[in-house]
Amino acid sequence: MMRLIASIALTLSLVGPARADFRFDGPAEVQDYVESNLLGIFYHELGHALIDILGLPIFGQEEDAADVLSVFLLDAFWEEETAVQLAYDTAFGFLGEAEERQAAGQDPPYWDVHGPDLQRYYNLICVFYGANPEAREDVARDLGLPEDRAAYCPEEYAQADGSWGDVLQELLHPGGGESLVMDDTDTSSDAGALTADLIATEIAALNEEFRLPATLFVSVVSCGQANAFYDPSRREIIMCVEFADYLADAMPE
Repeated sequence: MMRLIASIALTLSLVGPARADFRFDGPAEVQDYVESNLLGIFYHELGHALIDILGLPIFGQEEDAADVLSVFLLDAFWEEETAVQLAYDTAFGFLGEAEERQAAGQDPPYWDVHGPDLQRYYNLICVFYGANPEAREDVARDLGLPEDRAAYCPEEYAQADGSWGDVLQELLHPGGGESLVMDDTDTSSDAGALTADLIATEIAALNEEFRLPATLFVSVVSCGQANAFYDPSRREIIMCVEFADYLADAMPE
């Protein structure tokens, strides 16, 4: 993946246990899908961390704000071809969740702090499409974004840029910093090794551009379930190694 830096929780738990192990010798498309969704998840938890560390005001659900940051960063940090592939993969992540619940006869958990998976699916597509509607018309069409919603997506992206874009602009620093620190890592499995390497690379890239007012720790550890979350008491993002296994198994056909 080619990275392009732009100038410019508190949990995300998936249903069900991990049922298959991620393997480095598996199909390349599975690894790409897993990496894309792990990045999207990490960006989501980074949103929770920034809200906490910077004391940002949130008008509405914090989970929605974190989702918007995740999409905003996919668009801002990556060259177009890679950004589009990341958007497809992460959108299919939400779609796969919705299909799994439907196959199990489960209703969407409307009581949950996260929005329904299909709503998150369409929100992701809308913000991503709205960032560059002329170039991403095919993306919106392929992923089934209704025209009635698409008409408002440039405005939705402009709102994201006016909020999260301004936040990131304030964090830019000419010399970067060491604000994000990799803490505990469990690389005893392929899933853990993949996650740790991916997140360590992302941390290094973020530290080249941004400086936070407080240290943010990131750990890749075994949690006993497919999960990721931000712990405000420790200012720490936890990426569970089980997530990669879950994603590999849940990848839509």
